[in-house]
Amino acid sequence: MKTLRLSVDPADPDTDASRRAVAQAAEILRRGGTVAFPTETVYGLGANALDPHAVAGIFAAKERPGWDPIIVHIGDIALLNRVAGSVPANARLLMDAFWPGPLTLLLPKHPGVPETVTAGRERVGVRMPAHTVALALLRAAGVPVAAPSANRFGRTSPTTAEHVAEDLDGRIDAILDGGPTTHGVESTVTDARDDGCTIFRPGVITLEQIRSVVRGEVRQIAADAEQRESGEGAVAPGLGIRHYAPRARLVLVESDRTALRTVVAATARGLEQAGESVGLMLPGGFPRGADHAHVFAWGNWDDLEGLARRLFAGLRWLDAQGATAIVCPVPPEQGIGAALRDRLRKAARPR
Repeated sequence: MKTLRLSVDPADPDTDASRRAVAQAAEILRRGGTVAFPTETVYGLGANALDPHAVAGIFAAKERPGWDPIIVHIGDIALLNRVAGSVPANARLLMDAFWPGPLTLLLPKHPGVPETVTAGRERVGVRMPAHTVALALLRAAGVPVAAPSANRFGRTSPTTAEHVAEDLDGRIDAILDGGPTTHGVESTVTDARDDGCTIFRPGVITLEQIRSVVRGEVRQIAADAEQRESGEGAVAPGLGIRHYAPRARLVLVESDRTALRTVVAATARGLEQAGESVGLMLPGGFPRGADHAHVFAWGNWDDLEGLARRLFAGLRWLDAQGATAIVCPVPPEQGIGAALRDRLRKAARPR
């Protein structure tokens, strides 16, 4: 399969060239093909969510197991009626507060949604992305679009079109290049019911933000309590026990703020002395420790949004440098730090 490369200017998606690219990508989706496209979180691999043959193309391209459900993206609230059987009151409140945006809601599935989209579950994940290119594509296609991250299953999520091509060139119909993504980590996944809300995957929309909107109790499922990889099916998208992983072994370093810089340097030095080709996800002001380490300048340690935006790009870059072990400090828990910690812990799981 030859993968078509299409480009859109995200700053001005209304140019004639951009509109032609979007129209071409939308036509591919309507006829049952697969298109990778940017969202504000990461690049997604899209197909018509109501066409089981099209959805099968996603699983084949990604080598994704059938137990892992897929989020459905919509560009118009009217399409929600073709995806969800009902919408609880708390889900409406969250839509009003955060849609379009990086929030996925688990809702009762409409009978027209194929079982493969939900891995046989009765609830379907739905979101409306806040990205000009994604919304233009979804509205032009006029159908709900199933779209997990546009990478081989378990690999580091893509935040640029080049990342998509590294994993999926020749395996999908088209890549719609809309530049780098904004947030760099996937959407928050929530199950909002009338009496409260459960967060299954932390993301850009934080626990604190959701608590400020939802009526009733809001709880967040700990990573270690998530559905394990099995044929039973995951409760929600993105809950695989090992996910988001670079090819290199990921070594996480946790310590109090005072000691963290010293511990990161000592860990890198020890791995280099043991014969590893060391990669470093290195925040500003942290010593490198290992003289010959490949260093990715991660950014300001106090800018959690910036760290999230550059996380997957950094892991992919260090892989490309030939690192065999990547040392990465673990950010604090607050705000989007919860999403960073979730992705890092899954990426570091043993193979």
